[in-house]
Amino acid sequence: MDIVFIRGLRIDAIIGIHDWEKQQRRPLLLDLELGCDIRRAAATDQISDALDYAAVTERLMQLVADNRFELVETLAEHCATCLREEFAIPWLRLTLNKPDAVGAGVAVGVIIERGERIP
Repeated sequence: MDIVFIRGLRIDAIIGIHDWEKQQRRPLLLDLELGCDIRRAAATDQISDALDYAAVTERLMQLVADNRFELVETLAEHCATCLREEFAIPWLRLTLNKPDAVGAGVAVGVIIERGERIP
């Protein structure tokens, strides 16, 4: 299996359990590893045969813009489900980082893997 990656995707989200967190968007950082087979895209040099990372990025930004979440765990699951279903991704690893979540510049987040790696 090959991996297409997206690192450092900044998405502004309404996320958190505290009232003050629900008042304005806060930046989140996402890193993605998306399992796929790139051989056809490499052979044809056509975006239609590739996993379009611009489309993936746009979809995630829309998902976050259209929703509010209390937990990073919930947002991570929604992102993973969306990508696997809409882009037919068999496996992914998603890292969701919420900078300065507990003050003092401390970042928190989750790393999830969903699906099966295909050899």
